[in-house]
Order: sequence, then structure tokens, then C-alpha cells
Amino acid sequence: MTDMLITARHALPLLAVAQAQKELTHNEALTLIDALVHSAVEAGPINDPPSDPAPGQCWLVGDNATGGWHDHAKAIALWTVGGWRFAAPRAGMIVTRLTDRARLRFDDGAWVEPRPIAVPSGGSTIDAEARSALAKLILHLAAQGLLISG
Repeated sequence: MTDMLITARHALPLLAVAQAQKELTHNEALTLIDALVHSAVEAGPINDPPSDPAPGQCWLVGDNATGGWHDHAKAIALWTVGGWRFAAPRAGMIVTRLTDRARLRFDDGAWVEPRPIAVPSGGSTIDAEARSALAKLILHLAAQGLLISG
């Protein structure tokens, strides 16, 4: 399959002129699109594939991948009825991790988690209204997966 035509961004398979069994190429592209559009992953990055995945579930592959994920470090792994499919991440990709609702971004070759921000405390002058407003802001940003409150 080294001669297969692919898209520039996500390496989705393209149909070729006079290609036999075009439905296979088309279905493979739709499977990858299904995993990448509004991407949500079960968990990750993790190194070991889950033992009992359901079709359509995705994970972020860790740096030291094992088993069926070997040689797919940092990829998005999608389980299908036909086995594992992988999509290489691109800079700026964002996924929602379902275990904690965090939104991870792929940047500088790694999946970056939101940084925790502590609730305001301390200081010599305490402004209860300001602290309350900041605490609500942090809560809402955390609920959107933009940061993790600490």
C-alpha cells in the first residue's frame, strides 16, 4: 500500500482513478474521520491497549506503547470491528479526555494537559468578593476542560 494516495493533513485514504473496491478505501477514510471529528478519547496517554475495547472507542497512546499499539507512540488509537486504527496527531489538535473531561492539546510533539490553577488564598488584605469571583471563574474554566482546578 505504499502507492496509496492520502490527504495532506490526516493521511486519509483517497480514491484512485479506476480503483477496484473503492468502498474499502472510502470506508477506511470515514472510520478515521469518525474518530477525528470532535475527538473524544476514553483515557490517555497510556502505553497498554485496553483488554476489552468497544468499537468506536479511542485512546491516546503513550510514549512507550506495547502490544497492538507498538510503534504508534502519541497516536490516537481507534478500536474498530476490524482491529486497531491509528491517526497521527498534528500540532494544535485538541481532544477531550472522557475520564476527567480535560481538553488536551497536541503541541511540540506531546499531548499537553491543562495546567492546574490554585484557588486564591493568603495575602494581607482579603477581598471576599474578588476571591469568590475568581473561584467561580476557575470552576467554570475547569468545567469547560480548559484548566484543572487545584
